[in-house]
Amino acid sequence: MEKHTNLDDATFVKQFEDGTLDPSIFSHEAHMRLAWIHIRKYGTDQACKNICHQILQFDIKNGKGEKFHKTITVAAVKVVNHFLTKSKSETFDDFIKEFPRLKNQFKSLLDYHYGFDIYNSELARDEYIEPDLCPF
Repeated sequence: MEKHTNLDDATFVKQFEDGTLDPSIFSHEAHMRLAWIHIRKYGTDQACKNICHQILQFDIKNGKGEKFHKTITVAAVKVVNHFLTKSKSETFDDFIKEFPRLKNQFKSLLDYHYGFDIYNSELARDEYIEPDLCPF
């Protein structure tokens, strides 16, 4: 099975944007990579817009359009941006090694910001909800 890390950034982004990326390789880590690429290229606000649109379209093209979760997607971009401002890494591989919590403890990172279960909230799925505990 191919991995997203076997693709260079441009190919990964292009395949994701046009919906030809193998859905089995769009893992949580690949989601973090997409955020990392878009933040570096467009800034956080535009990265949120781009990624929300692209993930929804990817989900519709490769599924039923039921997996997209707006709050988690926007929160992921904001969390990646937080770590990017502290990073010394030039590549995503180095970045994820520098901050393994993004890969291994993502839910606990969001739990620091949200005092309720955003994962099972229909409202949070459909629209972005600001953190109620600690802003990003």
